[in-house]
Amino acid sequence: MIKQKGFFMFGLLLAIFVFNIACFKVNKLLNKNQIAHIWMFTVAFQTMSELYINLKYRAYWYFTPNVDVYAFLPLALLVPPVNILFLNWYPYNNSIKEKVLYFLYWEIFIVAYEVITLLPEPWGYFNYGWWNLELSILVDPILLFILLKYYKAFVRTAE
Repeated sequence: MIKQKGFFMFGLLLAIFVFNIACFKVNKLLNKNQIAHIWMFTVAFQTMSELYINLKYRAYWYFTPNVDVYAFLPLALLVPPVNILFLNWYPYNNSIKEKVLYFLYWEIFIVAYEVITLLPEPWGYFNYGWWNLELSILVDPILLFILLKYYKAFVRTAE
């Protein structure tokens, strides 16, 4: 196990393992090139967001409020497979109602997972500064929408 400053990151490592296994086991839509494209977009977009939200504005952080090498784990190994799962199951050819419901289900899942990450160590690894769950509820659908638009504009159409 990875140990940092006296605590174990059991929850994070378990989540990385589960989401990566799920991502590659259930993927029926995305090819290797598309997966690499989404993975890199996710890491770049997430890292740029974290620069401001975490380091400049201290809204939230992983582990510590400072630059922390362990914070790269959720950015690089946890969020990308979740985004791939979202895109893989998205109801592209279904009605608007089904697409809205799909976003709602993912919102519930993401918020529930965020609550788990706020638990004390060893399960949790996420901490709020001035950020709160209500802000996440507002921002998460926007981030999913950006991901979907990026996929439709640059990844799916490039094939």
